Amino acid sequence: MAFLAGPRQVGKTEAARRLADVYLNFDNLDDRAVILKGPSALALRAELDRPRERLPILALDEIHKFQKWKTLLKGFFDVHGARCRILATGSARMDIFRKGGDSLLGRYFLYRQHPFSVGEILRPEPPATPLCESMAIDGDAWETLWRFGGFPEPMVRQSAAFLKKWQAQRMDLLLREDVRDLTRVQELRGIETLGHLLAARSGGQLVFSNLAREISASVDTVRRWVAILSELYVGYELRPWFKNVAKSLRKEPKWYLRDWSAIADPGARAETFAACHLLKAVETWTDLGLGRFELRYLRDKLQREVDFAIIRDGEPWILIEVKTSRETLSRDLFHFQKQTGAKHAFQAVLDLPHESINCFAHTTPVIVPLRTLLSQMV
Repeated sequence: MAFLAGPRQVGKTEAARRLADVYLNFDNLDDRAVILKGPSALALRAELDRPRERLPILALDEIHKFQKWKTLLKGFFDVHGARCRILATGSARMDIFRKGGDSLLGRYFLYRQHPFSVGEILRPEPPATPLCESMAIDGDAWETLWRFGGFPEPMVRQSAAFLKKWQAQRMDLLLREDVRDLTRVQELRGIETLGHLLAARSGGQLVFSNLAREISASVDTVRRWVAILSELYVGYELRPWFKNVAKSLRKEPKWYLRDWSAIADPGARAETFAACHLLKAVETWTDLGLGRFELRYLRDKLQREVDFAIIRDGEPWILIEVKTSRETLSRDLFHFQKQTGAKHAFQAVLDLPHESINCFAHTTPVIVPLRTLLSQMV
């Protein structure tokens, strides 16, 4: 089976419809009636007793909303899995349940869908290798991605008025409906307050004690609420990297929104824009089996910092510092490249035009256009 997870309105339903021979959505009452009848009813609906040239694809959309979805999928797969391919999608993270034991272990692969990126606009097909040749993205496409974000509907409509309405509606659904439906948390107002508070702090460090004072909650409660917002794809925590993993768990993470178009400050938007692209790259490379990749940041006790570090198979590989305009090359890049042994170190600048260069031909810190660097990734 393939599990497709990702933020609300990122295009999972459209992808499932296009791929599937038989499509069922748990939000549709007629489809729900079939799903609730169990594996035999699903097999009948998919006509699995009919010979075909290839295995049909059965898509079960929003299946995570069914309380016993894991049992349903396990039973169906064990009996009928040899006669079809199964695609299950959900807005919330469909791998959360592994924390309590994975009854589906060995029966599925997880794929995470992200908003559009520079790399996907240039190359819609999934990559065979992590890094690609640099390509120039059309200026209008770059501006659209920057202004309207990578979520399909506002990106296609390119309307500022629609974007504001869409953002408000999406945030309301995330902070009310999804929290209510997908968790047992009763303090909806507190999570909603925290969500709006974090929306204005993308790229900043999460100091849980300060957040706890601001919303009158305990530190442990705030940590739990932040984890819920991450699981619902409102944003994500970026943790520092240390050779000693335990140390990273004791340091404060940074917070980034999933939708950079909602950020007014140009510096915070540029950093979030880059963060979302880099997270998509490391998760896609991992999901495609190209290696084990993580996105972290670097900071030491002397307050030296690099915005992003891509970790490949447990070792630092690429360091990236993001700037809105050209500045002197950061000394921190030199320091951390020497300390970590990372092969590449870039100061990626937002307002530099595309250059037809291979950023990864350099193994010492260099200044590169952000759009060129991102064109070489997913």
